[in-house]
Amino acid sequence: MTDSSFDRTRSAGYLANHMARLFAQRLHERIRPLGLAPAQFMTLLELWEEDGLTQRELFERLDVEQATMANTLARMQRDGLIERRAHATDARARTVHLTTRARDLRGPAQAAAREVNAMALGDLKDDDLDLFVSTMRSAVERLKAGDTG
Repeated sequence: MTDSSFDRTRSAGYLANHMARLFAQRLHERIRPLGLAPAQFMTLLELWEEDGLTQRELFERLDVEQATMANTLARMQRDGLIERRAHATDARARTVHLTTRARDLRGPAQAAAREVNAMALGDLKDDDLDLFVSTMRSAVERLKAGDTG
């Protein structure tokens, strides 16, 4: 017997997950010709804002597992997007720096992301878009905090 009281078309969690997968698929289609994968793009977004972060700072900011971040950075280094350097004050840490190639990809990669956002949300009026994004941010922050009430 199936419980039909759950309507996925009205479930914020289901829809957010589905939307995230579709966003990732469409983004991947657009950044693949640039030689990028979505995980690399997310990492580049952080490094374009602040070059020279540590691996720990990156995985904390992106809210991913340390092993996942290590694998992403290894691929990025292999692909000539980053280089790692000794940390100035912590002998155990290394900082992650953009290469010229990665800096040159900023414009085209961010344009691709804007295209995907416009595809998904282009029909929304500015006020509706602001409310949608604000609501999403609030949900993300509540989920990070573990707040259920």
